[in-house]
Parts: sequence; C-alpha cells; structure tokens
Amino acid sequence: MFSQPRHVFVYNKTRETFLAFRVAVADSILSRLVGLLGRRSLSQDSGVWIVPANAIHTIGMLFSFDLVLIDRNFKVVGLRELVRPCTITWPNHRAESVLELPAHTVFRSRTRIGDQLLIERYEARKPPQPGVQAPASLHAPEPKAGPGSAGAKRTIPFAEESSDRDLSPSSYGEG
Repeated sequence: MFSQPRHVFVYNKTRETFLAFRVAVADSILSRLVGLLGRRSLSQDSGVWIVPANAIHTIGMLFSFDLVLIDRNFKVVGLRELVRPCTITWPNHRAESVLELPAHTVFRSRTRIGDQLLIERYEARKPPQPGVQAPASLHAPEPKAGPGSAGAKRTIPFAEESSDRDLSPSSYGEG
C-alpha cells in the first residue's frame, strides 16, 4: 500500500551550489498533505519536494524552514526564508512545485529568484564484486576472427584505487 519514498538531489546551476542531497518527493495526495508534519527538524542535506504546489501551510509544524518555489522548468520564481510554524503562504501562480528545505539553506546556497535548478534522482553505482562479470557495456569490441581466435570476449579490468597518493595535510603545505 505504501511505497518507499523516492529521493532526488537539488543543484543550483546558476550559483554552482547544492541545496540538498536527499530530498523526498511528495507527489501523491497523502504525501503532499503530510509534507513535513510530524517531524521535529530537518537534517542539513534533506528536504521535501511537493509536486504540484504553489503555496503551503505550516499548521501543526514544529520548526522553521526555507521554501523555494519553482516553475515547470525548475527556475526559481519565489523564495521564503525561515517560514515559521502556524502560517499560510500566499500562492505564487507561476510556481508549479515547492521545495521545503532546512532553515538558512537559501542563504548558504546563495539562491536567488531567476536561478536555474537541476533536480535529478541520485543513483549510486555499486562497486564490482570479485568473481562477478562486468556489465556488457564494459566489454571491449570482439576481436576479428583470425588464426588462434576462439571468439572469446575480452573484458576491460576495473582500475583499483591507488593507495600511493599522500593525502595528509602535510602534502598540502600545511605544517
């Protein structure tokens, strides 16, 4: 009945800053109605993306947060910083959706009206496990048939991380 919440990251292409790395997508009637209700706070890299919405209420909320209103092309059309509990925001008719983010996110990311956002689903690739064959996309092209060729595919080995790099603070000139 209840599915696992989907998450996206939000990047401000104009300012080249991230707003959040783990934003829950609220696109069903129930998830849009609930939003942040019942939470005591938001972690610094999280938030909720309410789709569609052009205004919100904070009745029953327990903390302040920042609000970013965006149009269908992910352009910022409105900003509200430190939205307090028990308030209702005025609708912004250019907005198609809203981002509820931790307090001070707008200030830290330097986000302004007119900025272009990138909202995409984050999918981490799993590292290959020993004994598991690499995906077909990593195979080298088949060698041409010739003497001694059995038609076997060659695979491109994965490069292992080099441990010979010195990443200690002293390598950066700090004493």
